[in-house]
Amino acid sequence: MKIKRSSFVTSAVKIEQYPDTELSEIAFVGRSNVGKSSLINMLLNRNGLAKTSSTPGKTRLVNFFDIDGKFTLVDLPGYGYAKVSKSQKGEWKTIIDTYLSNRKNLIEVVLLVDSRHEPTDDDKEMYNWIKMYGYNGIVIATKADKLSKTKLEKSVRSISKSLGMDSRGFIIPVSSETRFGKYDVWDAFNELFKVNNYDVYFERQDNKNVVENDLICNDDVQKVEKPLNKKNRRRNDPEYKQKMKLKKQKEARKNRKKVKK
Repeated sequence: MKIKRSSFVTSAVKIEQYPDTELSEIAFVGRSNVGKSSLINMLLNRNGLAKTSSTPGKTRLVNFFDIDGKFTLVDLPGYGYAKVSKSQKGEWKTIIDTYLSNRKNLIEVVLLVDSRHEPTDDDKEMYNWIKMYGYNGIVIATKADKLSKTKLEKSVRSISKSLGMDSRGFIIPVSSETRFGKYDVWDAFNELFKVNNYDVYFERQDNKNVVENDLICNDDVQKVEKPLNKKNRRRNDPEYKQKMKLKKQKEARKNRKKVKK
């Protein structure tokens, strides 16, 4: 089954504001500006469904997104932004704790960390919190395109060690810019649905404008092949290639004659 419709449902703070539904939920949590909204938009092939902001710490609500009426993605408030008061930080902690403590249809909480940096004390606390509530401890390392393959592998090992991850937890490197790791996330979701006996399975979502490739070894960064425009299609035409080859050969002969004179 491919995603046909994804939509924003509501924002909430209190339990009574949560959607009255039995759909399974997967929640994302992480530091402010770690890229939760961008990740949600990328996973759903949507632009602007989850609102992104250049101002860290702006998301202070629990945001619910319905996916084809099959399950719900939940964007929890970002934490760890330094320029907020202690009372605001305490409020966000209460909002997150209230959701985790009372949402019976929540099947997993995914922690997002920045692949470029060591997990902060807030990240470590959040991960331990997630494990305390009985979840597996899936971690998504965002902004993976900013690191070379070697540095990314080193970062993943460092994050795992820093968080004290056990065999149940694992890390998925992802880039919302290049869509690297997108299908690894969906594979993890499908496994969650299977383990929890939900009759939900999402196929890989093909985007006509983007083709996801493997890591390119020559420069160790994720490449994205752009769709062929009119000019590129012409360049890839065999007849056009032959014509250009003959033209270059002709120009080369003229240049050699000029040199001889």
